[in-house]
Amino acid sequence: MKSVIVVLNDVPYGNERAYNGLRYAHALLGASVQVKVYLLADAVTCAKNGQTPPNGYYNVETLIGGIVRRGGTVHA
Repeated sequence: MKSVIVVLNDVPYGNERAYNGLRYAHALLGASVQVKVYLLADAVTCAKNGQTPPNGYYNVETLIGGIVRRGGTVHA
């Protein structure tokens, strides 16, 4: 099985970098790939429980939960 590591180091809201990285990781899980996500620096706040995202932004906490439920790992 192939393994992919996704490293995020930007804030969860204000731009779409964290969102796009998590979407990429989520999409890879359906391709028989072992996915590991590493949250560094400001990206650690992506894993905070009980988020209320700003209007127009997707909740990255929900994406992280989906990755974990489908067998991926998230490290902070």
